Amino acid sequence: MVLFSRTFIRKRVISLATTASVAATSFALAQNPTSAYHVHGAMPIQFAAERPELSTEQPFLSENDAAMNRMMADMTIKPTGDVDRDFVAMMVPHHQGAIDMAQAVLRYGRNERLRRLAQEIVVTQQQEIAAMRLAVGEELPPSVPSPTQIAPTTSSMGSHGAISHDAMKMNMKQQ
Repeated sequence: MVLFSRTFIRKRVISLATTASVAATSFALAQNPTSAYHVHGAMPIQFAAERPELSTEQPFLSENDAAMNRMMADMTIKPTGDVDRDFVAMMVPHHQGAIDMAQAVLRYGRNERLRRLAQEIVVTQQQEIAAMRLAVGEELPPSVPSPTQIAPTTSSMGSHGAISHDAMKMNMKQQ
């Protein structure tokens, strides 16, 4: 008679439980693939337009949903073998997603405290993107004005707390 050790049985039970979990998740996503990025109990964006009380919020919801979907798609990368570059490749879209969502609030939001916070998010996330790119030796793209700026001047960017390309390089060299 063959007896199985506790370790053997435990490994098989864990393997079976893992397989069942993966299968159940795959089945659930196959039934409703859009639920992966939505909070439980939340209404998918496409249904918001059908509800009159949400119709004025539709432009914001659509823009925010597009930003989230773009961010999630852009964060999916093929690993290069360089952890630092892969980290930056995933984090830049993550930070850009925060910028895009903050810009949507700036366009449609009315709460002044949240609008100021959204402006700060845009600036700080842009600075962090620049710092990450410089840290791995990437060139920075040319500066563009934020949607809250009136004129696309370098001096106005500096007055809003943004760090210039040269100042960012100096900070990175000092570290």
